[in-house]
Amino acid sequence: MKRQHAAPPLLFLTALLCCPAAAQDRPDTYPSRSIRIVVPFPPGGPADIIARIIGQKVTQDWGQAVIVENRAGANTIIGAQAVAKAAPDGYTLLMAIDSTLVMNQFLYRTLPYDPFADFAPITTVTKTVSVVAVRSTDGPKSVAELIAHARAAPGKLNYGAGTITAQLMGHLFHKAAGLDIVYVPFKGTTETTTGLLTGSVDLIYAATVTVTPLIESGQLRALAKLDSRAPAVLGDLPTLATAAGLPNLDDISIWLGLVAPAGTPSQITDKLARKVAQIMNNPDAIEKSQRIGSYPLTMSPAEFSAFMHKEADRWAKVLKELDLRYD
Repeated sequence: MKRQHAAPPLLFLTALLCCPAAAQDRPDTYPSRSIRIVVPFPPGGPADIIARIIGQKVTQDWGQAVIVENRAGANTIIGAQAVAKAAPDGYTLLMAIDSTLVMNQFLYRTLPYDPFADFAPITTVTKTVSVVAVRSTDGPKSVAELIAHARAAPGKLNYGAGTITAQLMGHLFHKAAGLDIVYVPFKGTTETTTGLLTGSVDLIYAATVTVTPLIESGQLRALAKLDSRAPAVLGDLPTLATAAGLPNLDDISIWLGLVAPAGTPSQITDKLARKVAQIMNNPDAIEKSQRIGSYPLTMSPAEFSAFMHKEADRWAKVLKELDLRYD
């Protein structure tokens, strides 16, 4: 009888010793071990910098190490696919860009992940402010002057963009204003800026982090910003919608968002969303974000999900219109 009563507690203890991870991974004890944030870009870029700002503060506040892992390549697909296949326990996250979660599904016929089915939204993190810029020496002095030049010489002006979002910024504005301006592709914003300086293109759409030093040195001129919210460094620069007299032209920004594998418990995604909001709305994080031309923008998981769907609806129509495909 004594042996029969002793067996169940012994079996229970053995199970706990054999499965420590199961005991640690309960949502109510999260986090109980290190967290990995996958950044689908090389070190040093905006996504990497923001991930490290968040990681450092989470480590300090929650007492668990946050490891930032750079997995660049294939237009962010490599990193996204790795996170989509990870365990849905909150210990592997993806610092995604807008193209990862919105555009790629329309650009690739055989995308190895589904941005809506394979990820659990946590929160948007930042938006990057972009401007339309020209050369100071011979470029137009205003958006109105740019429009006049383009209309006087259809198909003669060209514009450069180093990302899919920047390309679409130009397309939406030119279509709304009835302008025929030819797109010239570049590999990244730095190359795009060089193209403007050397005369390969007449105007560019680019993030402020790259062009602001050239604007301050007098080499480039910013005509308008593409987002109504912007860091103070842009001063009184008008929005493109206002400068062009196109009130229905929406804000267009490159944004970052944090997601987890689908199936991650809502207790965990909610907790992460609250923590990221707390971190990114701290004056120190705001100042560091503005240094790279960004500003914090956080949401609840439900709000982020709705935002992703809204962005997908907008860009699906534009990309279909352009018949743009990468495979």
